[in-house]
Amino acid sequence: MTVDAWRDRRLPLWPLALVVPALPFAGLALAGGPAGPWGWWLAPVVVFGLIPLVDLAFGDDRQNPPEEAVPALQRSPYYRWITYLYLPAQYAALVVTCREWAAGVGPAAGAGLVLTAGIVNGIAINTAHELGHKRERVERWLSRIALAPTGYGHFFVEHNRGHHVRVATPEDPASARLGESFWRFWPRTVAGGLRSAWRLETARLRLRGRSPWTWRNDVLTAWAMTVLLFAALTALHGWTVLPFLALQAVAGFSLLEAVNYLEHYGLLRQPTGTGRAEKVDPRHSWNSDRLVTNVFLFQLQRHSDHHANPLRRYQTLRTFDVSPRLPAGYATMVVVALVPPLWRRIMDPRVLAHYGGDASLANRDRNFHAPPAARAATG
Repeated sequence: MTVDAWRDRRLPLWPLALVVPALPFAGLALAGGPAGPWGWWLAPVVVFGLIPLVDLAFGDDRQNPPEEAVPALQRSPYYRWITYLYLPAQYAALVVTCREWAAGVGPAAGAGLVLTAGIVNGIAINTAHELGHKRERVERWLSRIALAPTGYGHFFVEHNRGHHVRVATPEDPASARLGESFWRFWPRTVAGGLRSAWRLETARLRLRGRSPWTWRNDVLTAWAMTVLLFAALTALHGWTVLPFLALQAVAGFSLLEAVNYLEHYGLLRQPTGTGRAEKVDPRHSWNSDRLVTNVFLFQLQRHSDHHANPLRRYQTLRTFDVSPRLPAGYATMVVVALVPPLWRRIMDPRVLAHYGGDASLANRDRNFHAPPAARAATG
């Protein structure tokens, strides 16, 4: 197909990414009607119930744009503005959920509100991820704004300068190990990512002869944005919103870490003769070509190409035959990750098959033992 004849078939679908920050407003309408407090559970049901079903129905889309079309796609403002528009919707949703919490809610509505806000702000971290890799200064600042509601502004530092350097190695706190459950991974990655971000930023500033205790510290300025945001919401809605803000922040960054968990589970860059890990390539990320989740997540599931080419915009990311593949989209696999026996039954055989049955080639947890299903699957 010629470049002139090529068209992005998903062009009208990309704005569907804005459905997620719109869900709290639909939940508000349902909660005010016959659904009552259960209306606030709309977002969790849609994201982790409906989207996996629609994903299954529509299946994969493995279309790659021709390289000759990539420069024009990269320049197109259409794709860029969709990511920009997520932020005002995200903040409007946060104000609405804070207002409802402050008005007083029961346990069912309260839990639904926390999950709803957490999902919107957790998926906003993916929007921040897309924006934060770009050279344009405005997009990098928008990335920090998207991270403020979850208090995860240090992700901007750790992801770009830490994770992308150490990905698929034992030294990377965001790369899950074979046999490691999500519940053991969570404290390791949360604490490890925070420590790494602080060390990276401290080292950067000291190279310039500066103390880390400065407004030039990107970690401190990111956290200051969260403090200012939470202070403004407290002034607007009262002290009662502080527990809500804390809970939704934990829910939001936990969603991010669940995605981190599945993106590189068990995958390892092999050491070279110099002692360094081999160059990152498409074998070091779990990918999925599920159409619907890729639309909602700005093609985050084409993670191999993102690691190889982090400046490449979402609309130009490619799928590769050599990349290991998840059996379903992220929306499904996040739920599976919360149930360790199910996760290991599904994923451990795939990791071992990826390495021809040789577990020594994988990024293993020190207590890893192949379950019977995995041993049988790999001979």
